[in-house]
Amino acid sequence: MESFHDARFLVFELRHTATGLVVPLFALKSPERNFQPGIEPGPRAATFRVPSMNSRLFRRALLPLLVLALLAGHAEADDAKSIKGFRDAIIKMSPTIDPAEAELIARTSHETARRLAREWRVVPPANFQNFLIHIGARQRGFCFDWAHGIGAKLRTLPLKTLELHWAEAYPNTRLEHNVVVVTARDQPITTGYIIDGWRAAGRLLWWPVLKDEYPWKENPAETAWIQNRGSDPLRLHDEPPVQEAARGKSRDANARKAAGAL
Repeated sequence: MESFHDARFLVFELRHTATGLVVPLFALKSPERNFQPGIEPGPRAATFRVPSMNSRLFRRALLPLLVLALLAGHAEADDAKSIKGFRDAIIKMSPTIDPAEAELIARTSHETARRLAREWRVVPPANFQNFLIHIGARQRGFCFDWAHGIGAKLRTLPLKTLELHWAEAYPNTRLEHNVVVVTARDQPITTGYIIDGWRAAGRLLWWPVLKDEYPWKENPAETAWIQNRGSDPLRLHDEPPVQEAARGKSRDANARKAAGAL
């Protein structure tokens, strides 16, 4: 919930982070003409006002609420259909694949992508999120963040018939892209499916590696990590932003102490 001031009201709004739609909830009304932002009025100066069903405020709020409800329902239905499609596609890769593992990969990938989009406050399209990161308005949301975030969750799954890989295209260039790939066990990435949370800004994309526009190659170091055979080259990204900030403050404090001891 967010708020803003004008000369007469302190208005509280409900903002849908995925769509950017805003729903006004209620207002605190001040009879004082000289009400200023940031200055709290006295106990008698503010009155709680709930919009009636016939008010303009209620009518303005009704349409966005309906839109939000429809979008939420559509997203859930779209994800459910995509999860089933991905599960079925994974099963068809090999007769040795356990359907339960395919379901686990498909569901976890979709749910993790949606969760990360909320946590990182992702704003579509993907390149705009990249821009926000560059100017300091967001902390995460690059393609390797998505591959790492989804991969960090998938690597905890008890897989025996499926295998995870890290694939990259155009490494060390401005066109670089990173994804997770799932294959049948002991198969190359060219036989698998990409798991991409970046391109659609949190709506998971999946399709065969060979049908994608990117020339995917396996990254052995990242694959070793995602298969629990090696350390994480991006281990800093395993930590939530709050923990990273805490570590930064701790390092600053230690530096100040060291400087004082000199």
